[in-house]
Amino acid sequence: MTDTFKSILLVDDDITLREMYAERLKAEGFQVNTAKDGEEALQMATENHPNIILLDIMMPKINGLDVLKKLKEQTDTKNIPVIVLTALIQDRERMESVTRGADDYIVKSETMPGEVIAKVHALIDKPRTSAGEQPATPSEA
Repeated sequence: MTDTFKSILLVDDDITLREMYAERLKAEGFQVNTAKDGEEALQMATENHPNIILLDIMMPKINGLDVLKKLKEQTDTKNIPVIVLTALIQDRERMESVTRGADDYIVKSETMPGEVIAKVHALIDKPRTSAGEQPATPSEA
């Protein structure tokens, strides 16, 4: 992780998972805000502008796929990287997440917490342009 301060919005309706990931991420030096449903997630993302969002799909009020769609439609949140962290293993949800703008899709039961944190580090440290895209490498320019 770079020396700059990094914040994460962790969105999951499962309090046990939310607290476990929050503690692990705080131990890595991140500031962590949590939301328990999609409605709260949209409000917090708009107000706090986190550096990255970890987003569950199956949640009350507004599901994660709809949250993702709304985040990517809003000018002030569209460039925030989003990792979908879910129990859903179907290809349909994976494709829908990518189509709606997710940067990564992680199945909870297939991934250890340390691997999730490594993916957060990799994504949050990836250089981005003002439009939120990874800049071209010299060979692509």
